[in-house]
Amino acid sequence: MSAQDRLQAVKQHLTPDQERANAVDPVASMNEERAKAAFNIRELTHLLDGGEKATELRERMMQEIERDPLFKMHDIHDISKEELRERTMEKFRSLIHHLQNESVDTFKKRMEVISLIDPGFWTRFGVHYGLFVGALQSNASPGQLSYWFEKGALSLTGMVGCFAMTELGHGSNVPGLETTATFDEASDQFIIHTPTLTATKWWIGGAAHSATHAAVFAQLIVKGKRYGTKCFVVPLRDPKTYNLLPGVNIGDIGKKMGRDGIDNGWIQFTSVRIPRGYMLQKHTKVSRSGTVVEPKLQQLTYGALLQGRVAMVVDSGNVSKKALSIAVRYAAVRRQFANSKSNGIETKLLDYPIHQRRLMPLLAQAFAMHFTGTEMTAMYNSMMSRLDGASPGDPDMEEIVEMLKETHSTSAGLKAFCTWNCLNTIEQCRQACGGHGYSAYTGLAGMYNDFAVQCTWEGDNTILALQSGRYLISSYREAMKGKKLSPGVGYLNNLNGLIGKRCQVQKLEDLLRPEVLIEGWQVVCANVVKNAALEFEECLKNGLDVDDAYEQCSQSRLYAARLHTYGYLFNRFADGVSKIDSDLKNILMKVCMLYGLYTVEENSGAFLQYEYFTPKQMEFIRSQVNVHCKLVRDQAIPLVDSFNLSDFMINSPLGRKDGNVYAHYFDQVKRSNPQGEHPYFNRLIKPMLERDMDGGDIEDEEAGLEEEEDEE
Repeated sequence: MSAQDRLQAVKQHLTPDQERANAVDPVASMNEERAKAAFNIRELTHLLDGGEKATELRERMMQEIERDPLFKMHDIHDISKEELRERTMEKFRSLIHHLQNESVDTFKKRMEVISLIDPGFWTRFGVHYGLFVGALQSNASPGQLSYWFEKGALSLTGMVGCFAMTELGHGSNVPGLETTATFDEASDQFIIHTPTLTATKWWIGGAAHSATHAAVFAQLIVKGKRYGTKCFVVPLRDPKTYNLLPGVNIGDIGKKMGRDGIDNGWIQFTSVRIPRGYMLQKHTKVSRSGTVVEPKLQQLTYGALLQGRVAMVVDSGNVSKKALSIAVRYAAVRRQFANSKSNGIETKLLDYPIHQRRLMPLLAQAFAMHFTGTEMTAMYNSMMSRLDGASPGDPDMEEIVEMLKETHSTSAGLKAFCTWNCLNTIEQCRQACGGHGYSAYTGLAGMYNDFAVQCTWEGDNTILALQSGRYLISSYREAMKGKKLSPGVGYLNNLNGLIGKRCQVQKLEDLLRPEVLIEGWQVVCANVVKNAALEFEECLKNGLDVDDAYEQCSQSRLYAARLHTYGYLFNRFADGVSKIDSDLKNILMKVCMLYGLYTVEENSGAFLQYEYFTPKQMEFIRSQVNVHCKLVRDQAIPLVDSFNLSDFMINSPLGRKDGNVYAHYFDQVKRSNPQGEHPYFNRLIKPMLERDMDGGDIEDEEAGLEEEEDEE
């Protein structure tokens, strides 16, 4: 007997009063939703995690973290910035054990779990291992890498690193950074200097209190000539005393919108001298005599910059899952208003079509980002393995460079639109929880604050989207010259077959085939990229140089990047589902089609403008979004259950798996806000209540009233 059959059998033996009480019981409501599962939840969890063993490893890590007293999260909303930072460093120290005793892949999985529990700590730890150590691995020669690892960069003995790229006056424009690194031949040293206020390193995670060394990005100057921005290791503090070293001035940038566990700081250098060997010289080399040798292929220096972008695509999917687990579970037990035929039983939020419209497309989008993030991670790993062994003389170097350019552009667009989508998902989930969503304890407000930074760090989203649009224009121009393009933009090699193409389906129901939507996205994207490229070429004809021409058509580039990225997300989702050969394919295809139909509807202007769909077809698509919202709604709780996020990880009473949201919510509020003596009654409220507007006091007034009563 299935869970749903057992539930129906129990219902048959309930009295009307018992059935009414059972219907409004949040735990019973959640059990009812869970019993609707039309697929094996555990099997879907294994699919999302990458296998049964991966799920078991993840669950073991979740248990270990939950039992670790350093990771107590119930009071995270009530402690001060100083307490939060101290706790962050305690966690930092405790995690070294796992780093030294686990494989790189296992430790990465641990950090992925931690990122959902405590994103502030994840960032602080990632500043050292992801950014500082990553800068060494990307920019240091083999000998330099061995030197810094022996000094303790990998083991956290003797040094804690930070990543000093961003400046007060420059962020995304890395070539425009103002900090200088001038080579002094006489001493064989570089002089690191902050020449202006705007050259002050800013937002540097770990700088304010904890970092001893920094990977500093500065303008290389040799014999008066500038060679662009390069990376240098600069000591900041004495590791034994933690006193600042001569010429280094550091401060705290203060409270932020979120992630207060990170001690972000500012750094100024006043003619700080470092050995020549502290310039990382994997790519550009400076000899003792001041000879500068630049790499023949500048693109080879880009690879490591992409890791963060790919990670943020994955993170956007994971954080969306967490937010949706809260909002969907709450909507499954929260009841609001009763209709005339409901016997006084109020309706679940999740049963309202408008609420389904709010959340179900976002749930589908989270799955789309998951499949895309998995694909992008595999693409990045493949590219880096080829890149690490590449040299300018390799016969397949052109192919590697093309792969690098595509990964660079695709990851830029995905980073931008996935982080924007995730931030919107969190906010929509917060609003979907009504007034309770405004409480810090429900987790969504803090989640929004913590995630918002992803839209601007490691590249402002608009700038990254424009980079993607620039690549699309460049690809179009290469396609017009007959060049075979990389798969991600391969549709531009078929412009003749796509421009002017119309949807050929005979029946409206045939619009519900993934290949129809895939073709539709190709047609729309081919048109918008072509239009952006023609606008660019028109600017060139009018006398603008290349950079100014790109800026002049920036709106077209942004629009092209948007549609290309949404089409890419649907393609990756549909491709991932097509490879599934189990019963899971049925439910995932419904989710995939909801995402495809919804994104077509959201961008209907382009599909109608280029006449791929007729107005009648678009109206059918809009109606089918409603139908698929209902189909996905029926499986909403099993779907969020498949994310396999423990109550500890979700850390929200509204997202509790058992559905008993009100009891958990009330308990947490009482526990976090114990009642005691009134904190300011005697000092503020009592004097206000007892004041006399005419200058006397309340007691004199009362005495006067008594005298008047006696006279009467």
